[in-house]
Amino acid sequence: MASDKNTQSNNWDQEVDWIVVGSGGGGMTSALAAKHLGMSTLIIEKSGFVGGSTARSGGCVWIPNNYLVLEGGLPDTPELAKSYLASTVGDRTPTELQHAFLEYGPPMIEFLRDHSQMHFEWSKGYADYYAEQPGGFAEGRALEPLPFNLHKLKSNFKYLRPPVMDGVHWTSLSLRGLQIMGGLRRHPEGRKQLLKTIGDTLKNLLTFRRMATMGQGVAGRLYQSIIDADIAVELNTPLTRLIEEDGRVVGIEVAKNHKPLRYRAKKGVLLSAGGFAHNQAMREKYHPYPTQSRWSISAESNTGDGINAGSEIGGKLDLMDDAWWGPVSQTNSQQHPQFAVLERSTPGAIIVNGAGQRFVNEAAPYADVVNAMHQGHNASDISHVPSWIILDRNNRNSYFLGTTAPAMPLPGKLFRNEDFFKAKSLSALAQKIGIPADALEATVSKFNGYAEDGVDADFHRGESAYDQLFGDTHFKNSGLAPLTKAPFYAIKIVPGDIGTRGGLVTNEFAQVIREDNSVIEGLWATGNSMASVMGHSYPGPGATIGPAMTFGYIAAQNAAGQIGADPTVGD
Repeated sequence: MASDKNTQSNNWDQEVDWIVVGSGGGGMTSALAAKHLGMSTLIIEKSGFVGGSTARSGGCVWIPNNYLVLEGGLPDTPELAKSYLASTVGDRTPTELQHAFLEYGPPMIEFLRDHSQMHFEWSKGYADYYAEQPGGFAEGRALEPLPFNLHKLKSNFKYLRPPVMDGVHWTSLSLRGLQIMGGLRRHPEGRKQLLKTIGDTLKNLLTFRRMATMGQGVAGRLYQSIIDADIAVELNTPLTRLIEEDGRVVGIEVAKNHKPLRYRAKKGVLLSAGGFAHNQAMREKYHPYPTQSRWSISAESNTGDGINAGSEIGGKLDLMDDAWWGPVSQTNSQQHPQFAVLERSTPGAIIVNGAGQRFVNEAAPYADVVNAMHQGHNASDISHVPSWIILDRNNRNSYFLGTTAPAMPLPGKLFRNEDFFKAKSLSALAQKIGIPADALEATVSKFNGYAEDGVDADFHRGESAYDQLFGDTHFKNSGLAPLTKAPFYAIKIVPGDIGTRGGLVTNEFAQVIREDNSVIEGLWATGNSMASVMGHSYPGPGATIGPAMTFGYIAAQNAAGQIGADPTVGD
């Protein structure tokens, strides 16, 4: 991917104003903004699908102070949002970068409302992950896409990246709706959500509608908007290098049908090609041990192409040791791992390490759980990879386990592939999974005491608004219930992710910078190709996609000369 210092201007296979590398949420938002500003625009995509890791995500978009939450009555302000980022992200990323995200996020959402098929609703009740911090909200700031009828894509439907959970397109079920429905055995709201989901499913089946929600809803709506705007998308077209002239990026080289082609970008190039979650060599170089690309839920095409291309022409890197972590299960029994949220967070489920001990608040934000796994595994002689979710029959009778409804039999393949284990006693279960039986029994006994008292003296489970998302108000502490009824279950979990968060360092206008902090002219980055504005923190649901879309929007505005001259941006 070496630069080309003496490129002849008549040696291009194609010329446009704005080239976007990658078709996730950040890339498509940027392309739409660029086209609206009068720039001819091209998206190249390495894989055969549009949507990137956005299409495989939960689909939340975290944008403080957006018009939907304000119209819904949330008393958010720019000052509260700044305070919240200061208390969660801190000084790990530049203040001007954080403030640019907060300043341009709300108008980005309004731009999409007015000039695209991208329409959201407030995911009210999906709490900021640290709502108790200054500026946080228990009602949350997350947005989710309105259900999108995939038939609108017509023949282009086959190019939209499939979702993680098959069959969701018949249900019109949002991520927040799935959370609410998780408590259907004990809560009226859960039963109402179930009835609504059944009704929506029947209506969709009878009318032959395929309704995309969650991440595929975001990707589907943006893709339809790209088609409506007549923006070209070239699939199966990986980036091979960036082309420079006199220190400025002027184009890219791609591989198309095994043939190198050169595309000129008269205004610039946006790297929105995802992170390096499926590059095992890069994971082993940068990430805590152990690490496996197959534990990632991100798109398989995320192999660090954009990050490496930018780095090879002098782009500065940061946060390469971090990812958007989350424990995953079912790594042996299905093609893509299951992101373990509900199954570890419901009352009557605990997580233990190889010594049979609890080591984390099981209902904490998913990145915190994996950080605890990594710390325990690498700072002690006790194995934390894998760890084990332990639950009892009462839990199985009451709550969803992944996509399996309460009291329903678990698929046999989970047990055959040693992702799940079941036994008539805790000691027998411990023997099956290879941990000390006496330690597991002592841990469960201690936890049962906490459940009776209503206070988790070790890890404060059930005390935060986020913990209570999956809680049950029938108990003294909504997050705590005893494990008493056989059979008992164990679920193997490992430190997975929904993408890496390290990448090219940018300024507040999404321009890639060098080690000396000078700007690489003609080059911008967003999404997981960019070192995250969130640093090592994860402030809320959609703190990946929200910034990706925002800095994609900022990049287009900056390339078009609409923003960037005012040095007070973000103050």
